[in-house]
Amino acid sequence: MSNQETQAEQSEAEKAQIDEKDSKISSESDNKENENQKKAELSPEDKIAELETQLAETRDQLLRKAAEFENFRKRMNQEKQSAIEYANQSLLLDIILIIDDFERAIQAGETSTDYAGLLEGIKMIEKRLASQLENKWGLKRFNCAGEVFDPNLHEAVMMEKSSEISEAVVQEDFQKGYMLKERVIRAAKVKVLMPEGGE
Repeated sequence: MSNQETQAEQSEAEKAQIDEKDSKISSESDNKENENQKKAELSPEDKIAELETQLAETRDQLLRKAAEFENFRKRMNQEKQSAIEYANQSLLLDIILIIDDFERAIQAGETSTDYAGLLEGIKMIEKRLASQLENKWGLKRFNCAGEVFDPNLHEAVMMEKSSEISEAVVQEDFQKGYMLKERVIRAAKVKVLMPEGGE
């Protein structure tokens, strides 16, 4: 077979493909035209029925979206509640370790008469707890003795007059005060020295 015959066959095949594509395009456009004509030819009752069908589909979609949103909202509320309930888990795990230390100290105290050693052990546990709460959780205990009286930090439970001072001063701590980061969460209960003649 010569090159000319081969090229002629190829061009005929390409022509056939183009004709096939053209016929597909024209049939699709005919279908669209037929649909548009059918819509234009619909009676008012048919149009109403079609619109009602579309409305029902839209309503169904809206109801599904509303249900999905409600489920999402419930899930978020559950996760939030769970986060609140277990927010202190890490803190409590740290405290459990301290409780373990106290249990060991109690067991040692039941079998030993070395009260000085027991007291030293309890002091170490208390120091460890205070240090852990301050360094890891921002809970700081503050001392007040000798400080100028500050009603934001101190709660005066006793007062005494003194001629040796010119302003109110904390003489003694009865109960330590605590701050969580920069906020006072428990004011210290203190005895205050007041200058004579002061209110």
